[in-house]
Amino acid sequence: MTESSNTSSVNSFGKLSFLVIDDFESFRLSMRQMLRSCGGDKIELVAHATPAIQHCTYNHVDVVLCDFNLGEGKNGQHILEELRHKKLLQRSSLFLMVTAETSKEMVMGAREYQPDGYLTKPINRAMLEKRLGSLIDQRNALLPINREIGRENYPEAISLCLQALPKQPRYKTWLMKTLGDLYFRLGDLAHALKIYDEVLAQRELSWALLGRSKVLLANRSYDDAVDSLSQLIAKHPDYMEAYDLLAEGLERQGKPTQAQHTLEQATEHSPNALLRQKHLAELAGANQDIDTASEAWRRTVELGQYSIHDSAEHHLALGQALTDLSEGDREPEGIKRASEAISVLNKMEKRFQDSPGIGLRSRLVQCRVHAGQGRQSEAEKLLTSVRPELEDDEALDVSTGLDYAKTLFRLGHNDEAKSLLARLALRFNNDPGTLQKIESLLDEPVGFRQKIQARTLNRDGIKAFESGNLVGAADAFRQALEVVPDHAALNLNLVQVLMKEYEADATNHELLSQCQICLDRLSGLPEQHRQHRRYRALSRKLKGLTA
Repeated sequence: MTESSNTSSVNSFGKLSFLVIDDFESFRLSMRQMLRSCGGDKIELVAHATPAIQHCTYNHVDVVLCDFNLGEGKNGQHILEELRHKKLLQRSSLFLMVTAETSKEMVMGAREYQPDGYLTKPINRAMLEKRLGSLIDQRNALLPINREIGRENYPEAISLCLQALPKQPRYKTWLMKTLGDLYFRLGDLAHALKIYDEVLAQRELSWALLGRSKVLLANRSYDDAVDSLSQLIAKHPDYMEAYDLLAEGLERQGKPTQAQHTLEQATEHSPNALLRQKHLAELAGANQDIDTASEAWRRTVELGQYSIHDSAEHHLALGQALTDLSEGDREPEGIKRASEAISVLNKMEKRFQDSPGIGLRSRLVQCRVHAGQGRQSEAEKLLTSVRPELEDDEALDVSTGLDYAKTLFRLGHNDEAKSLLARLALRFNNDPGTLQKIESLLDEPVGFRQKIQARTLNRDGIKAFESGNLVGAADAFRQALEVVPDHAALNLNLVQVLMKEYEADATNHELLSQCQICLDRLSGLPEQHRQHRRYRALSRKLKGLTA
């Protein structure tokens, strides 16, 4: 190294503030010595996550050098995750992960939060100066752009990027990637697409393919986006952002099962991303795949132990999934799941004791655990203990109200549950999402296994009806109604089949009597219910047939 370049390095290091995070004092001291020999002056040393995050909260830090393994508690990935989430690092700040571990699981997990680089132990001065020096040079060259992005002054940042392109050819990739992202943030999809196409015309880069797919999704070109992302994953199976975007595209196409399978693949490659595990759990739950949902919620809870993204809702969701799986299952596996549900909920109450309403919701779910295992007296005793906190349903939030209704149904207090849901429907009559949840609970106020049974029979009935097998269709719908007798769509499906049978045999008036029984069950169907118009139409038709 020449004297001038060495002086330049000393100057660039000397202007910056450093934070070294490592649980071994000898390594911290060694890093400080190497940074000083490179010209660094403002150097803070800490051993663990808490003082590191505290230091970043009250001080500006230009460069963080953080070991991945920090003993008990948060690791380097958790620190990076929290600093990014709380925006305690500026865009111009550098975060380097330092580690002796190079396992795929560690690298993939850390990469989710995009560190600026990795340093593999052992580290010497020459390596540190070379790796860190080049990152500092890039930081300094692009500082004005990052400053404007940090201020959310995107038009000015775009202008600076365009000016820098001919002047800073060595940073062209960064500049083009940033330009595409900035145009996308501004909603200028045409210019964003132009940037990505220009890059791809020269070289097929993963980030450009991903960016182009984001634009396609934003333009609602779902088929093209899904095809592009599927090809990207086939060529680069470790490119995790592509899986997340593909799952989003498949959901928008109305293919939630395929979206779930995409996230399952992603979690096999990178199992330590909490938010992806949460998304998988939610998708699997919506797809009625409670086994997969419970496993994903379990992983979410485990990953949340030291994560900024930890939430009582994750623990509650795991408890609910285990409750659904254990309901009515008195075999060892069912008993084990019920026991785990109680354990998860008790731990949640202790961990989130300051969170309002969490203890109440926990005990409601525990009521259902006991009832599902045949412990009715324990369930009733627990319900009695929480009733005083639930008397004023005007004060109940939606989640607690629905949980209470679900528990009342499970313990056989059906009229009380329906009355509560009617009051909730009045309170939230302008909230379609809440009304749909109320409607679903009214239609299927039963356990998970019964829901699956009824839905399977409903599908069988629809299939039989479409093939012209009216007797088979009616039989399937009747069996389903034995499980969920008040289900609006099922009752109306059966009415429709019976009317079709009556068209073929107008002497069989018993068919019309059966239709009336089904419609009578739905006499109190709320106007907001999706099946209400169909109910009225079939009621008018039956009246005409019996006139």
